Amino acid sequence: MAAEAPGVEIMVTENGAAYPDTVGPDGRVADPERVEYLRTHLAAVHAAIAAGAPVTGYYVWSLLDNFEWGWGFGKRFGIVHVDYATLVRTRRTVLFSSQT
Repeated sequence: MAAEAPGVEIMVTENGAAYPDTVGPDGRVADPERVEYLRTHLAAVHAAIAAGAPVTGYYVWSLLDNFEWGWGFGKRFGIVHVDYATLVRTRRTVLFSSQT
């Protein structure tokens, strides 16, 4: 890429995936599929940087579950789960654990 478009920086924006997770009885939201998705994509970005790609940013889609133009509230893209009835926000625990 750098050879094809010298001086052009790459910024990955709004990268994410929706998975059918829920708040469990313990009050936590386990989210292993999203964690694996993000790990895989960040590894690809790391490899691109190592190969010389001028990547200057990577932004996950999205901080909070929210309205999405294609699916309304039907898909959850956030790294923080939002209960739409109460607006309670719950961190997706696997994503924020020290083990990931």
